[in-house]
Amino acid sequence: MKSRTHMLLSGALCITTALTLLSGCNQKNDPIANAEQADRKAGIAAPSIEETKAIAEEAFIYGLPLVMNYAVMNEFVVDKNSGQYKGPFNQISNEARVFTYKDTSVVTPNSDTPYSMLWLDLRAEPMVISVPAVEKDRYYSVQLIDGNVYNYGYIGSRTTGNEAGDYMVVGPEWKGEKPAGIKQIFQSTTPFGLTIFRTQLFNPDDMPNVVKVQSGYKAQPLSAFLKQPAPPAAPKIDFLPATTAGIKANFFEYLDAALQFVPETSDTKELRSRLAKIGIGPGKTFAFKDLSLEHKAAVLLALKEGEGKVEKFLNTGSKNINGWKVGAFFGDKAFFNGDWLKRSAGAKGGIYGNNAEEAMYPMTREDSTGETLDGSKHNYKLTFAAGQLPPVNSFWSVTMYDGKSQFLIKNPINRYLINSPMLTDMKKNDDGSVTIYMQKDSPGKEKESNWLPAPNGPIYLVMRLYWPKTETPSILPPGQGSWNPPGVVKAK
Repeated sequence: MKSRTHMLLSGALCITTALTLLSGCNQKNDPIANAEQADRKAGIAAPSIEETKAIAEEAFIYGLPLVMNYAVMNEFVVDKNSGQYKGPFNQISNEARVFTYKDTSVVTPNSDTPYSMLWLDLRAEPMVISVPAVEKDRYYSVQLIDGNVYNYGYIGSRTTGNEAGDYMVVGPEWKGEKPAGIKQIFQSTTPFGLTIFRTQLFNPDDMPNVVKVQSGYKAQPLSAFLKQPAPPAAPKIDFLPATTAGIKANFFEYLDAALQFVPETSDTKELRSRLAKIGIGPGKTFAFKDLSLEHKAAVLLALKEGEGKVEKFLNTGSKNINGWKVGAFFGDKAFFNGDWLKRSAGAKGGIYGNNAEEAMYPMTREDSTGETLDGSKHNYKLTFAAGQLPPVNSFWSVTMYDGKSQFLIKNPINRYLINSPMLTDMKKNDDGSVTIYMQKDSPGKEKESNWLPAPNGPIYLVMRLYWPKTETPSILPPGQGSWNPPGVVKAK
């Protein structure tokens, strides 16, 4: 029996064959056809339709995080009219607020901590990131993320402590010695990369203290730090415009653009060579509208099946504990070790997540019985038994998202999460347990302190455990820890 894919492709080929007899099928600017012609001239066998589909699917799974990152970079530091613009490269942008439903550049945004963001351009010279002394009980972290969406280093409470310090970040080609005064060197695999500063906010009245910490964050070129003449500036780049909303419609065009700034390495050489066989890569222009009908059919199937594999991995690549998916999807190059499906699943679940040692992210779309969470149909409860709150060295939270968009939701009390600093204002049950009420309408004034407003539709919940404890009880190792998140249940 023929496979469904084979039948669909065969059907597409039958249609395109008929069209060819009438008007000719291949489009003049078809990048795949052009790549095939180049291969034939070089004596290389051109990819079949089936191979084209396989390569396009591989490109999606490998390229999804790169494309998402490229689109966010455009909105944050390239396009001043994006509505999400944070400022130019190599300049820290501090937010004296937490993310709300209005922030839509990054899926599953964290509303726990005010962000400071720095998009590094390491082409001309290294950059020095300086942090101030932060009071001992305030958690902060500086997460270094490159264009491969690898977390290539951390500065902060867990890793370097709360003392002041100067740290150097270098690009992929840099070689040299550590300058005097620099505590540590971090090397990015790409010339551009995002740095995320998270500063703990204890309560709304604590914001001036957070702002004081943020004012101590500093980024400067190495030459300025050393008080030496600056090297020549890197050439200006005309970035292909990209938006997060346009990823699906322009995926391969964005991938071509993103790959210009992701150097090929030994572990991606063969893969990148395969992508080039269908016209994907630096300096290439993959325009879907220019494809022939048979190639369009193959690519569309590839996108659909690739997305299905990513979604499946996100749902099955971690352990199901009381309805929560508990696993690890973020890390450095060694963590992924060429597992592009895991990397894409992490990006789809919530790009720019932390390493498990820095934060764990149990997530769910289901109640404890496996039924899909839906705020239009049911009210829900999440109860932490006495003495069984999430075990962390810093703090924890439970955040509510729209199940369709994975964005925060507009609600009447402007509350997007419940976290451990709020416990003093929450009501405990007679047995010492704490219940969070998750529903679209208020549970009543007497329970409103424990209310986490839900959307009028599908629900997506993410629990965050910052700096999880390693001693028992612990959520670590991911999916095998001695502490388990309690299940979400329907409220009676």
